[in-house]
Amino acid sequence: MSFTYKPKKRKRAKTHGFRARASTAGGRKTLLRRRRKNRSKLTV
Repeated sequence: MSFTYKPKKRKRAKTHGFRARASTAGGRKTLLRRRRKNRSKLTV
């Protein structure tokens, strides 16, 4: 049996990073929600 999670920094940043979030309307909403909540980290 193989592990299903194979972490890759680049893939993670490309999918969940700031630029990825900011590039879509839904992502911008997410950032806004996290800012409202005063999250110390907005994205990965």
